[in-house]
Amino acid sequence: MAVAVRVIPCLDVDAGRVVKGVNFTDLRDAGDPVELAAAYDAEGADELTFLDVTASSSNRETTYDVVRRTAEQVFIPLTVGGGVREVSDVDTLLRAGADKVSLNTAAVARPELLSECSQRFGAQCVVLSVDARRVPAGSEPTPSGFEVTTHGGRRGTGIDAVAWAARGQQLGVGEILLNSMDADGTKAGFDLELISLVRKEISIPLIASGGAGDVSHFAPAVDAGADAVLAASVFHFGQLRIGEVKDAMRAAGVEVR
Repeated sequence: MAVAVRVIPCLDVDAGRVVKGVNFTDLRDAGDPVELAAAYDAEGADELTFLDVTASSSNRETTYDVVRRTAEQVFIPLTVGGGVREVSDVDTLLRAGADKVSLNTAAVARPELLSECSQRFGAQCVVLSVDARRVPAGSEPTPSGFEVTTHGGRRGTGIDAVAWAARGQQLGVGEILLNSMDADGTKAGFDLELISLVRKEISIPLIASGGAGDVSHFAPAVDAGADAVLAASVFHFGQLRIGEVKDAMRAAGVEVR
């Protein structure tokens, strides 16, 4: 029996407010995260993802407070990421009410962090967030043509993004959150080539992120290999409703909750 595809709003949080931009720049205010989270829960979201997009140490306590208040308001799984550097950070976020914790930059710097977290908390609690972009012209190519970026997509690493997702699975993560940095905020559709390449290399759940702009964009991402679809600004600013997205996917033959 096929597992129903999840629809996940993403709350990019900066200093306790939801923000959204294009390619992670020109951020504008999109509202209170606790209010938005409660509204999405009521609308039928399957999960919520929280990303602290600036993740400075001065905002860390703000994030814990927002996570606590959100967890009290919603009854769907909550994934939190941004600025997670140590096993102890994962522990603190889980205690604050997160169900899963997403790791990115710190895992690139020290991949063993993924296996340490998986062994301590269980694979189901650990998400590897892969911020991938096409390798820019003039840079050293990677086998897949995609590289991992860090620091909110601002720094290229030269690490092959597809191989990194596969390594994350080997290190024990339970899920891959695949962000297309090229498509982020463009509303031009998900990067289907990227999704397909990663799907061929992993067997764990794959969340597609970046580029959603129309109800017609979601089913192709699932066809390319996504188990869940994530979007931010189209939900925050009311262009799309979660119910509309689910109806469109259902009409395209995708099983949704």
